Amino acid sequence: MPARITDLPRLLGASELKPVWLIAGAEHLLVLEAADRLRARSRELGYVEREIHDVDNRFDWNELAMSGAAMSLFATRRVIELRMPTGKPGKEGSAAISAWCADPPPDTLLLITAQEWSKQHEGAWYAAVDRAGVAMPVWPLKREELPGWISARMKMHGVKATRDAIELLAERTEGNLLAAAQEIDKLALLVGDAVLDIDMLETSVADDARFDAFRLTDAAITGDATRALRMVGGLRAEGAEAIPLLGWLLNQLRVLSRLAHAGGNLNQAFKTERIWDAKQAGFKRALQAGNAAHWERCIVQVGRIDRIAKGRADGDVWREIERLITAIAIPRRGAELLGAA
Repeated sequence: MPARITDLPRLLGASELKPVWLIAGAEHLLVLEAADRLRARSRELGYVEREIHDVDNRFDWNELAMSGAAMSLFATRRVIELRMPTGKPGKEGSAAISAWCADPPPDTLLLITAQEWSKQHEGAWYAAVDRAGVAMPVWPLKREELPGWISARMKMHGVKATRDAIELLAERTEGNLLAAAQEIDKLALLVGDAVLDIDMLETSVADDARFDAFRLTDAAITGDATRALRMVGGLRAEGAEAIPLLGWLLNQLRVLSRLAHAGGNLNQAFKTERIWDAKQAGFKRALQAGNAAHWERCIVQVGRIDRIAKGRADGDVWREIERLITAIAIPRRGAELLGAA
């Protein structure tokens, strides 16, 4: 039976971990933190080796079987990770994962993570994971669940807050858990032992001049190229890491791609994607300016920048990010800019 993310403390508290785990969903913060907690617990139990496979349409699924058959270099337990962004392994991948689940190698934990998930992903390989280990789809929080999540996270960070302040933060972050988490981290430093109220929260927001990934993406989607590029410069000057920024950009570009394929039923698509009213005008502008093929080209560009950031391709990461941001803000220049990349 599929596990819920609320089951994680109980599952990680066991003396032995299940041999196969799937943690998947569009709430990237929840997926990332759940996977991090699993990694931390596995290290406590002696899983000190870690092997990572990035799954794309060129991935050789024989590598998974070979990893399972290989002996540990140091006679220790191992974690093998399959990073499968789409959550769709295909026919060959489904067979490979199912075969692994049928006979998991000893002293080896297989962790599969995915950044997309829906009921349509639940094929034979998913059922095999569920039988052999833990299948944990991470579903987006509903609007009414967000204040409770914020309140619990504040308590975890020692922040005391009024209910009105919690509601205001929920409204301000508009369902973006990563943005909410960043605000709470900052508030934990600013508030101390005081009780956070609306006035304190408003002051904090007014004083927050950081150029962050969320504002940058919002500026690009609404077509404000000048402001967005200024933010890129700010992030670069601050020594920001490119890879976390790319993760959020990829998330929003996939949303744009799905919206572009939604056809005339855009209002329902906005509800499905949990795009709040205040954001819809910007997304409508972007969809009018760029078609589905354009957003797919932008997604390909994110992959290219990711390879550069990881040293797997040549190029200037921030220059390519500037091209990408310009292509998002001004889609008519997209073919020229991304073609030049």
